[in-house]
Amino acid sequence: MPESVISETDLALDRYDGNIFVITMRKAPENRLNSVYAQKLIGAFNTVRKLLGPDSEGAVITKGNDTKFWCTGLELDESDSNPFANSEGFFPLLATIVDFPFPTIALITGHTFGGAGPLALSHDYRVMNSQRGYISMPPIDLGLHFHGIGTLPRLKLQPQVARKMLLEAHRWTGKEALKDGIVDAVAEPEKMFDVAMELARKWAPKAKMGVYSVLRNELYGEAGRAFREISYVHGKSTGGPAKAKI
Repeated sequence: MPESVISETDLALDRYDGNIFVITMRKAPENRLNSVYAQKLIGAFNTVRKLLGPDSEGAVITKGNDTKFWCTGLELDESDSNPFANSEGFFPLLATIVDFPFPTIALITGHTFGGAGPLALSHDYRVMNSQRGYISMPPIDLGLHFHGIGTLPRLKLQPQVARKMLLEAHRWTGKEALKDGIVDAVAEPEKMFDVAMELARKWAPKAKMGVYSVLRNELYGEAGRAFREISYVHGKSTGGPAKAKI
């Protein structure tokens, strides 16, 4: 049985096998991100980091609460009242995950749209529902941009796939995402948690020498630098508001 570490209405953090942690997003109705919720997620990652300590084995899975949605991106309306919302929440969240000292697995339980694309790509591994849900990143259709938005697709995906994601707003099913290398595995809804746990248990030992994040940054450090550069910035704009909203 898992040990409950955090149990709130919109977020849970559970501990399995001593060193595998599962973050469950349950912010109704679609796990959309705003600055407050992004900070909650950052807090969950920081809790895991502190509980495990340095030079330890461990891994984190981030999943949705059901098989309909993983995350449908950002609450775009928040920028109407707070133009620095993403700099206070979403960008620091991405920076936290790409610099996290333990392996991370995004368990994409359902639909994954907009800002959830970079959120999924910020994780080391991705497991997707094989039966339900699309993954799509449509800034081209929303007139949306922020510095570094294309970094993770460019660094982690084949050029043609990155182009489809950023410039064509393509929608992938789980099986299509596996074929294009966006996700590492797909599984039936009733089996996908077990597949994610297998990955977590397999790769958790790789953190014990204390260089997991250092070596990850050798591969994808450009993304972390881009996100840190626009995090907690209030003296200038870090991205324009969307011209269309979904």
